[in-house]
Amino acid sequence: MKNITENPEISIVLPCLNEEGSVIFCLEKIKSVIRHDHLSAEVIIVDNHSTDHSVELIEKEKLNFPELTLLKETRRGYGSAYLKGLSHARGEYICMFDLDGSYDFADIPRLVKKMRDGAEMVIGNRFAHKLEKDVMPLLHYFGSPLLSGLVRWFFGVKVRDVHCGARAITKAALKKITLYTAGMEFASEMIIKAAKAKLRIEEISIHYHKRIGESKLESFSDGWRHLRFILLYSPFVLFLTPGLFFFILGGLGMFYMYFENLKFFNVQLYFHPMFVFSFMMILGYQLIFFAGFSKVYAITHLGDNDKWVEGMFKYITIERAGFLGLGIALLGVLIYAFILTKWIVSGFGALNETKNAILALTILILGVQTFFSAFMLSTLGIKEK
Repeated sequence: MKNITENPEISIVLPCLNEEGSVIFCLEKIKSVIRHDHLSAEVIIVDNHSTDHSVELIEKEKLNFPELTLLKETRRGYGSAYLKGLSHARGEYICMFDLDGSYDFADIPRLVKKMRDGAEMVIGNRFAHKLEKDVMPLLHYFGSPLLSGLVRWFFGVKVRDVHCGARAITKAALKKITLYTAGMEFASEMIIKAAKAKLRIEEISIHYHKRIGESKLESFSDGWRHLRFILLYSPFVLFLTPGLFFFILGGLGMFYMYFENLKFFNVQLYFHPMFVFSFMMILGYQLIFFAGFSKVYAITHLGDNDKWVEGMFKYITIERAGFLGLGIALLGVLIYAFILTKWIVSGFGALNETKNAILALTILILGVQTFFSAFMLSTLGIKEK
């Protein structure tokens, strides 16, 4: 076996938060796998501010487990613990497992073999086999496949179990992605970033067991964090598609109603539907900008990349967008000025300019949205050092 203190081939990273009931069981299993398969491996446990006897047990185990290293991460969170461990991993192949007894560490050689055969990232699939009774909270039986389905749909990655805690990545592939999130959404971030970096991702079937000890998962809040992150990285689905739909439909409706009066089920409608179409245009236009906000934030603060969006900033500057917004708003003001002039000329009598007033209001709002959204996009476009 190679000298693991100098250059381990494999790094096994495990987060720990109050796992005193399972830590010895897991470490004995890992030690057995390393010895049986003659692996050149280091084991990195990252304690995330445990308040039970987990750290004491790990410290004792280190006496007979030279491959074991204990790190501490005071910033709470599943992702925080992994970010700490991954930053210290020296192996060419990095395996990631939970320290609660729910995964079989005998799968480590299978994960490594996949990477030796060319995979850059490997993830387990807990749903490939029939799950044990009560192995996970009831909500997870529906939530995990649903969120995994969204990731497959939005990002084109063929992974059936995005949140599986048994996974592996090569050291070289890890350098191609930038991971940020501190909470449970770290699991989704890793898959999404890998997919966007076009890493070769493969999947293996695994057996999933009921965890030892009390679960730290909070189904609703953790599920929402996953969903929020998925949607943040797919702003075109969340914002752009409905935004374009409302803006185009509202625009067509406004155009038609400006020149014609709509008849609906033999009921003659006049200018009132224009308020609805105006609302649709304003809503759609704002959603389109929200797509831009989300995309730019993901690029500048979450390590995403999009050459088309980045290139667009070279042509659509804050000055150009700002002047465009002022121009649109000015058009709305001119229409209002026309209405006011017409009212004065008529001797302040009754006017039939409701359609023009609605049109002017809509254009004015769109102009103001454009002007201030340009500044918001510019602010979000400032990259962190």
